[in-house]
Amino acid sequence: MSGVSAVRRQPESQPAERASRRWFPPSAGLPRLIGWLVWLLGILTIAGVFLPEQRRRIHYLVQIVGVPVLASATATAVATVLGVLLLVLAGGLRRRKRRAWLAAVIVTLGVALSHLARGLEVEQAGVALLVLGPLIATRREFYAVGDPTTRWYAVRLPIQLLVASIALGMIALVIRPGSMIGHPSLWEEFQEITLGLIGVSGPVRFTSDRATDVVAATSLAFGVVVAFVAVYLALRCAQPRAVLTAEDEARLRRLLELHGARDSLGYFALRRDKSVAWSESGKAAVLYRVVSGVALASGDPIGDPEAWPGAIEAFLELARRHAWIPAAIACSERGATVYRRHGLDALELGDEAIVDIAEFTLDGRAMRGVRQAVNRLERGGYEVRIRRVRDVGPDDMIELVHVMSAWRGSSVERGFSMALSRLGDPADADCVVVTAHQAGVLRGLLHFVPWGDCCLSLDLMRRDRTAENGLSELMIVRLLQAGPDLGIERVSLNFAAFRAALDRGSRIGAGPVLRVWRRLLVVASRWWQIESLYRFNVKFHPRWAPRFLCFASGRDLPRIALASLEAEALLVRPRPLQRMLHREGVV
Repeated sequence: MSGVSAVRRQPESQPAERASRRWFPPSAGLPRLIGWLVWLLGILTIAGVFLPEQRRRIHYLVQIVGVPVLASATATAVATVLGVLLLVLAGGLRRRKRRAWLAAVIVTLGVALSHLARGLEVEQAGVALLVLGPLIATRREFYAVGDPTTRWYAVRLPIQLLVASIALGMIALVIRPGSMIGHPSLWEEFQEITLGLIGVSGPVRFTSDRATDVVAATSLAFGVVVAFVAVYLALRCAQPRAVLTAEDEARLRRLLELHGARDSLGYFALRRDKSVAWSESGKAAVLYRVVSGVALASGDPIGDPEAWPGAIEAFLELARRHAWIPAAIACSERGATVYRRHGLDALELGDEAIVDIAEFTLDGRAMRGVRQAVNRLERGGYEVRIRRVRDVGPDDMIELVHVMSAWRGSSVERGFSMALSRLGDPADADCVVVTAHQAGVLRGLLHFVPWGDCCLSLDLMRRDRTAENGLSELMIVRLLQAGPDLGIERVSLNFAAFRAALDRGSRIGAGPVLRVWRRLLVVASRWWQIESLYRFNVKFHPRWAPRFLCFASGRDLPRIALASLEAEALLVRPRPLQRMLHREGVV
């Protein structure tokens, strides 16, 4: 698809070395195969409960062997629950979860025993044992660890659900006493609901078959839900709280002093809601955050490019160990090339607009629109101030932070790979603040972070909604004109997603696929600033630097896309879910 192009593949001088660094190990198909086998066994186990032959076998056992009907019914309920558990465990097996493997072995053995208890179903028990063999034979393939931050949460929440299930069942019996025969005690009602969670009838008798069926089905449904939640929380991908320690930040700042000029997004690695994977030498690091099971790295690795492979290997090893899906967003072409050598592929996401100050001018017909906007606002009394953060007084900074928050379009600060998302921190003394004032009233604000010693990268752009159009253009123009006095040579502006598609799709002769793709981007611009940012950047006639998304497998792209949108705060979880996960240290 145009606008989403792959990085050009260059000949590999050492194919054997590249193969040894592939993200997926050679036997990656085994866990997926075992996962599908376990999933199929779960389907067969659940389906077997409803086979017509089951009743005939139970009748035969009761009359000939003397097996109690209650025992067989219990085995049927247990088999149903175990079948559901196998369906859940299959996903953990495909992600190489060690806990999933251990649980699958136990549950598979339980399935075999339950089939024998239900009605001497030797053939179905044999199928379960056939699956158990490959499970044990491939035990070394399941090495991914669980999440220690959710271990107690995985115990506490199912217990809460269990208590709630019993309480709701008791309430349902109490408020409808006419559905029960006689006057059972609270203890008998408690036994009825508790035993019903595993599909067993209790001491309470009901006035109709319908009431009996409703209570039994409801109780068993609650039991299955509790079991499902317990297994899911125990096996879900680790998503630890991303925190950049003071020691890590100090080390990263030293690396940026030496190598910060290589990447315009390097300073954004200092966001304190990221984790860091260091190379063995400590000369490079990958900054990442885990979102919904995706280990999402931001930008190029920080530090000496010769040490990038070590940092990437450490990052990928963390992903392998925790069964995370590895990805890197907003990489430069050089960074994407290094990631590709480690088994990841790359897609072009868009382009970064970079303005060379020495070549910028307001003269000429091409700059007529910007020039007119600047002159109009200056005639309207707008003035621009350009300061380093260190030169902004405490009172002024408090005002800037307050106004910046008030002007924000949503309650959530957006940004992950291309935003610092803080203002006025003493550690960011070299950042540049550009403010626009009208009659002494603050009307607009731009914040730039250092890009090496002589360049800047745009962090945030805010304006008063009642200010005149063209205010952002005025502030950027004045910054570019003041560049030589500040010692600035280049300025990185906004990132234009899918710029190539928007550009080529509007030209005469564009193909039907490209035109359709452009139209989809224009429609998406109603919710996300895709076309508008591209149009804004074009005004300054920048040079375009491509940025890439690196990923391990094409089938992971939808999940990576959702994780990227969530990391950038373009998709936001509901507040109750955020509070719950925050309390448990999950995000």
